[in-house]
Amino acid sequence: MLQAAIKAALSGILVMIVAETSKRSPAFGALVASLPLISILAVIWLWNDTGDTVRVANHLEATFYYVLPSLPMFLVMPMLLRGGMTFWAALGASVLMTVALYGLVVFVASRFGIQL
Repeated sequence: MLQAAIKAALSGILVMIVAETSKRSPAFGALVASLPLISILAVIWLWNDTGDTVRVANHLEATFYYVLPSLPMFLVMPMLLRGGMTFWAALGASVLMTVALYGLVVFVASRFGIQL
């Protein structure tokens, strides 16, 4: 239980650092957010918990494929906000688009024998 609490606290601290950094410098906050810090932590936790290199490799490969459909959100949401859409509406539309793109990636990947 203590290990889970440490994992949660460390992960939460990273999110807080991004949020606080973004208040001072949106570009630097974005740089910090774009670093695969959470993925690296997840891989370290997974390795420490299982010691299973195949599981770690599968996790990293799946992460690659799941990052792809999330990328358009970072262009679409700013476009919607600048176009006058409210924050929550733009966020909702962006999340729905991302969920649809996740489904598309899973479908297309399966056609190529990639199981996600």
